[in-house]
Amino acid sequence: MELHSHLNPGAVPGTRDLHAPVVYVSTPVTATPKSLCASILAFFRAQTRKSATLPELVRQVADSLHDHGVKALILDDISRLRMHRADDQDVLDLMRAFMSLDVTLILTGVNIPGTGLLREATWNKKTRQWEMPPLESTRIHGLEITQTEHRFELIEIDRFRYTTPEQIQGFVDHLEGIEQHLRLFNAKAGMLTAGAMPEYLMRRTGGVIGLLGRLLEDGAQEAMESGKELIDESLLDEIVLRRDAPEQAPDEPVIPADPPTADKTPKPAKRPRNTVFDDAGPAARAGV
Repeated sequence: MELHSHLNPGAVPGTRDLHAPVVYVSTPVTATPKSLCASILAFFRAQTRKSATLPELVRQVADSLHDHGVKALILDDISRLRMHRADDQDVLDLMRAFMSLDVTLILTGVNIPGTGLLREATWNKKTRQWEMPPLESTRIHGLEITQTEHRFELIEIDRFRYTTPEQIQGFVDHLEGIEQHLRLFNAKAGMLTAGAMPEYLMRRTGGVIGLLGRLLEDGAQEAMESGKELIDESLLDEIVLRRDAPEQAPDEPVIPADPPTADKTPKPAKRPRNTVFDDAGPAARAGV
């Protein structure tokens, strides 16, 4: 990109010459083929007509991808699609149609097999890939589709581990990549990778990428608001991570069980933990 001053060397004269090799778009919450096309075009800030038909929008998307030199189209949150909705089925068909374009299509989401998106796919043990059956039609929404079977390579991203030297190095490399993109005034080399910081971050997040991103994002926000402009353990200690159903907060001390007593009178039931706030604190006891 720097070699060509961030311009697309293959741009057609008279078209946009902004070079965008990677496009990232989040799947709309209530997705339709038109809304998906509009989201992709919004990435390029392309103007669209409200009266545009779906084939016109699809063609505009194809032209934009070509004109901007796009090599990879990332569609996030595809797990929002549900196959019992007709619109979502049409959106999935449109995604399949995009596979015929000269771009690499990357679909990301949570628990993709459980959403039914691959319901019609079969697992090939030899190639270790999900294989889609041949499409009934050779044309979807105005785009030509090849007769070959479309394949999804399902890649499950597991949490980071911290046991072997290779696993530790992989986690540290990820932290180094995040560190290079932090723009804090007092940031220093090794802010996230030196000393005991990797072990601290692993302990706080369990190696889960989403929790790690949330912790560092909130930490960076706190560092800016406080004027500290630096992330360290003391600052992150003030950040509380909210988990789905935590048995115990990462830094919460273990509450010992009540000592046995001779009183056989049944004790009042404990009130459930308040899960409305991030920091629930110790569970309250009835009568206290």
